[in-house]
Amino acid sequence: MGKLSTHVLDTAHGRPAAGVAVELFAVAGGSRTLLASTATNADGRCDRPLLEGDALQTGQYELVFAAGDYFAAQGVQLPSPRFVDRVTIAFGVADARQNYHVPLVVTPWSYSTYRGS
Repeated sequence: MGKLSTHVLDTAHGRPAAGVAVELFAVAGGSRTLLASTATNADGRCDRPLLEGDALQTGQYELVFAAGDYFAAQGVQLPSPRFVDRVTIAFGVADARQNYHVPLVVTPWSYSTYRGS
């Protein structure tokens, strides 16, 4: 059975991003359903998979990261409104038997992601 996991890397400071609020939504038919709400640990990871086993289904999902709040808590001077604030990564799960690792690599001015396993 597959699982969905994430982690956040703060490349502005060269370290894992601890304390980032993360929300996971299922997206279907134009509506979003909140499936999980958590925060990253000292290693920038969630303490357990966001979904695993039968809970991981084929379909569309969104991960929402409170990156702006994280950087503000780090004492970074941010403009108002913030350039990078809530980062939403929309992605699909085509095979729920596989592992999907969806990390966020972020600074106050940019972000990227990739599919890991």
